[in-house]
Amino acid sequence: MYSSERLKGIDVFVTVAETGSFASAALRLNLTASAVSKSIARLEQRLGQRLFARTTRRLALTEAGVKFYRTCSGVLADLEESELALASERHEPHGRVRIDLPASYGRLHVLPLILSFLKEYPLLQPHISFSDRFIDPVHEGIDIVVRIGGPDAWHPGLGHRFIGAQRMVFCASPSYLHEHGRPSGEAGLEHHHCIAYGYTDGQVGAWYFGGRQSGDQERRIIHPRIAVGDGEGEVAATLAGHGIAQLPTWLVQTHLDEGRLVEVLPELATDGLPMNLVWLKTREALPKVSILLRHLGEHLAPYGSVKDDDRHNSIAPQSVR
Repeated sequence: MYSSERLKGIDVFVTVAETGSFASAALRLNLTASAVSKSIARLEQRLGQRLFARTTRRLALTEAGVKFYRTCSGVLADLEESELALASERHEPHGRVRIDLPASYGRLHVLPLILSFLKEYPLLQPHISFSDRFIDPVHEGIDIVVRIGGPDAWHPGLGHRFIGAQRMVFCASPSYLHEHGRPSGEAGLEHHHCIAYGYTDGQVGAWYFGGRQSGDQERRIIHPRIAVGDGEGEVAATLAGHGIAQLPTWLVQTHLDEGRLVEVLPELATDGLPMNLVWLKTREALPKVSILLRHLGEHLAPYGSVKDDDRHNSIAPQSVR
């Protein structure tokens, strides 16, 4: 149960931390310096921690104070933003929104959508990061996440929407095929150089074989000649003629259309990992989050794969890229 005691002194603490002195904080808050000092003393006593190290020149946050400031400043910012959103008749999206995207797919397909969106909403301040690791939006405080794959069960604090399954194809450069020939069926891949996704722990990403639907597929670990920990890096190695790769069409379709890559074994093309739009339920009512979610939900889809609205709440397999 929440207690009002936890809120006492928070605004004073944040103001002192930002101004660096009791006197400056008192001027900003329209209080006396004595009142500010007593408020900080009561807060430190309640927490059982020193939040400031006093010097002759100014106040400096202790290690505990730095951690507490990060939390408190975020809470106050969220409260202020929620009040502004509720008070705004226009519900104009404004303020900071944290977004995390898969590295290659994010740069190629999601970032352009966000940048064009910002022209219509100049008050929005997105903080965009790119990573292929697993992201816990609840723990890390990220408003919106786009992920290829996901957990077996989503956290109850998260909303999620299936946006499509990436279509995976085998492809190689014309120069590689001229030198090594085309594989003759699935078994023939064993006699070719292969390029795969490589993780930082030394593990190698699986290739997919079998049925079109991800639930019917066999994930098979191969022994690649080259493992690259980035989708665009895999494409570069394939274009350079180092082997055959299994890659999503959203990453290679342009190269296929222009002849720089050639699809091989088209009968083995299959759906790969599901792609999901994920968000914090506690933030979805904020205009800055809700309108961006709607924009991404309407426009995101893997290149070459049809969105399936019946699967918008589907659960993705564990691999996350």
